[in-house]
Amino acid sequence: EVQLVESGGGLVQAGGSLRLSCTASGFTFDRWGLGWFRQSPGKGREGVSCISYLDDGSIYYADSLEGRFTISTDNTEKKIFLQMNNLTPEDTATYYCAATHLANAQPMCVYVVGDHWGQGTPVTVSS
Repeated sequence: EVQLVESGGGLVQAGGSLRLSCTASGFTFDRWGLGWFRQSPGKGREGVSCISYLDDGSIYYADSLEGRFTISTDNTEKKIFLQMNNLTPEDTATYYCAATHLANAQPMCVYVVGDHWGQGTPVTVSS
């Protein structure tokens, strides 16, 4: 059974940093797309960053991030990380990790595609 468990969310001041982690079980990353998504109250879920091991580890970032976030993985430990720097109140949301079999990074994020989802971890950025 595929499971994804996020951690690392919390309250941070604007300009601060957080590192989210997602621990995966029930599958190996080979030939899977992995990603981080977020959803703010009253808004739809959007793709933040995705990485695909269907090919050579291509990575996609949403344009709105302006280079502040970095996705990475530890394939041995089966963890997916999202390093978030220079956070702003607009980054306040619940952050979800997802895994999609045979997915490329860009379409997974752009079309918000996930075969399996974690329960989410809330991030609140105060001004």
